[in-house]
Amino acid sequence: MSGWEGSDRRARLPANWPAIRRRILRRDAHRCTARTVYDERCSEPATDVDHIEPGDDHRDANLRSVCEWHHRRKSGREGAAARAAVWRRNQSKYRRSEAHPGLV
Repeated sequence: MSGWEGSDRRARLPANWPAIRRRILRRDAHRCTARTVYDERCSEPATDVDHIEPGDDHRDANLRSVCEWHHRRKSGREGAAARAAVWRRNQSKYRRSEAHPGLV
C-alpha cells in the first residue's frame, strides 16, 4: 500500500506546483539538501521537493530538494508520529478515571 493512498495531500498542492517544484530543484542544483549523521550534505541527486514544516505553506523558504530516501524517511517519521497521536487520543477514551478496585 502506498503512503499516499487515502491522502488528500496532492489535491491540496497549488495548481502551479510543477513550476514551484522545478524552481526549488533548480535553486538547490538538483542535489539533496538533507544532512547526514556526520552533518554533511547528502550526495544523492534530489528527486523530490519537501515541505520543511508540515502543512500547506508552499513558500520557497519552506521548501527544499531531497533525495527519495530522505523524503521517505522524513515522511515516514511524520506519518508514524501522526498515527501515534491518533492512537493515544483513542486510548484515552477507554481509560478508567477511577482506580482499579484491586489496587485500592
